Amino acid sequence: MSDSGSQTLRRGEAAADGTDAPLMRVIDSALHDAKRQGATSAEAAVSRGQGMSVSVRLGDVETVEYNRDKSLGISVYIGHRTGSASTSDFSDAAIRDTVRAACTIAKNMAEDPYNGLADVERLATEFPELDLYHPWDPSMDTALELATRTEDAARGADSRITNSEGGSVSSHSGTHVYANSLGFCGAVHSTSHSISCAVVASSQAGMQRDYWYSTARDAAELEAPEQVGEIAAQRSVRRLDARQLGTRQAPVVYEAPVAGSLLSHLVSAVRGSNLYRKATFLLDHIGQPVFADWVRIHEQPHLPKASGSAAFDSEGVATQARDLVSAGVLQGYVLDSYSARKLGLATTGNAGGAHNLTFESGPLHLPALLQQMGEGLLVTELIGFGVNTLTGDYSRGAAGFWVENGVIQYPVEEITVAGNLKQMFRNIAAVGADQDRRGNIRSGSILIEDMTIAGA
Repeated sequence: MSDSGSQTLRRGEAAADGTDAPLMRVIDSALHDAKRQGATSAEAAVSRGQGMSVSVRLGDVETVEYNRDKSLGISVYIGHRTGSASTSDFSDAAIRDTVRAACTIAKNMAEDPYNGLADVERLATEFPELDLYHPWDPSMDTALELATRTEDAARGADSRITNSEGGSVSSHSGTHVYANSLGFCGAVHSTSHSISCAVVASSQAGMQRDYWYSTARDAAELEAPEQVGEIAAQRSVRRLDARQLGTRQAPVVYEAPVAGSLLSHLVSAVRGSNLYRKATFLLDHIGQPVFADWVRIHEQPHLPKASGSAAFDSEGVATQARDLVSAGVLQGYVLDSYSARKLGLATTGNAGGAHNLTFESGPLHLPALLQQMGEGLLVTELIGFGVNTLTGDYSRGAAGFWVENGVIQYPVEEITVAGNLKQMFRNIAAVGADQDRRGNIRSGSILIEDMTIAGA
């Protein structure tokens, strides 16, 4: 089902099967043209990918899609002025025109002393094997059969499943090459595959929808189609006959699939662009306690097969494992080269974002976490985006379950959970062992001791 192997290359190297050679020629041509047209330095990224996706609904084929895409993006620097342009045409003439457009933009931009390539000493020189490339090429019939099995499992799991948004299967593989005029050139081959399903459950009180999905670099590690479908059905049925809550203060558990959103707000608050604009509630908080003293949140950029793994960031800077929060204390920011220079600091290798940001798990799985909470709200869905990074004020629509004596009592909907992120972070009492590892942020369920729940 899979063919293991991934590569990261430096200038002068090429994939053993020669598949990178055309992309290397494109990127070399772009950088050469940039120099010829007057750029003092330049960087370029070229990518090529292909994939397929199918979906079925109520037993019938809904969509069959095949895609092939490619792109070239180049940024040039003329002194401290910069311009960028992109194209999907790899012909020599199109590359020259794209570079010319970038140079024209740069010549008309104001000088910014913080512009420029990453510092050469920070560029990656070691490339660990990350095992990101596992091509899978199922036939259309095979993919449709998997999607059908997924939906059939969901529709057959409970008589209250009355409708379906479908079962889907997708597969994608691609190559991304980044290079700059400092001599760095790296290529990464990667794959991503998924199975998903969404269904509707009905009762006399109304209808509820939920979904489930499985994603992996290696198709052999996907959850079975029947498991994906059954979980989607269970999640839909359990939401039937939901009630509203009156406004109150209570503890809240964020279920693992939505708990990662709290870490995304942390990343936003310590991102360089918000820091130099002074648009964050965590300004100047390095070395200060932000969470309870047991909390550890760290980057793991070199995990094999993980979705956020990378040997270098989008500027070619080496990634490294590091603690963002240790013993509850904020240890660092999330910086690219530009924001680091603006702040008088060094890049953290986070151009393009964090890499497998992980909230270190505690010993309790979700049922035990609910027992620890006793009475409160289990949030399983978040709606809207009411988060102010400057003040930390937080207010989001939610749905989930009311819990008493550590046991789910009934589903709830049309409620809002609110607080301030600074206080919410300090009030995190536990993180579960049920870590959701499907995305770039990896967290178990999170228990917050006290929040405002606004309802009817």
